[in-house]
Amino acid sequence: MTENPLERFQEWFREAEQVGVEVPEVMTLATADAGGTPSARMLLLKSADEDGFVFYSGYASRKGGELDDNPRAALVFYWRPLGKQIRVEGRVERVSEAESAAYFATRPRGSQLAAWASQQSRPLASREELERRYGELERVYEGREVPLPPHWGGYRLRPEAIEFWQHRENRLHDRIRYTRAREGWRHELLSP
Repeated sequence: MTENPLERFQEWFREAEQVGVEVPEVMTLATADAGGTPSARMLLLKSADEDGFVFYSGYASRKGGELDDNPRAALVFYWRPLGKQIRVEGRVERVSEAESAAYFATRPRGSQLAAWASQQSRPLASREELERRYGELERVYEGREVPLPPHWGGYRLRPEAIEFWQHRENRLHDRIRYTRAREGWRHELLSP
């Protein structure tokens, strides 16, 4: 058992990639509003290291509003072919504008335009409304670089707890929970 759960996460993530798990970076993000009402959705992990787990979204989206009101969240990764799951809990903060801009520049042009066109989580009168906005933006930025929208960027979940779950026969699964301590991490084995 490694002392560093982020190293263990990287090992399991690489294993998921190696066995051909389709889109191993898919994760569930769970948030809660100021009143405690939970909400969950699927997102893509963009990076994970000692600083935390990074994902991107619209700041004015439902999740963005919930993270503004209650900056605590949980992530869940589940790789069925491996019989493995990882849960991550912690505080969330926005990444720097420079980090968001650097990532935004790597996105396909269509995704860049969509970040401008979509007023994420807001009601639409029709699908045509969204497509019209997208078309207008194609014309505005024709032949030009698409800049980072001010309402879009990255978040970093700084883990305070990480739990590793592995399937075992007879539902006698392995569960190891790491919690951040003053000096590194402490870990404990949990009943399944």
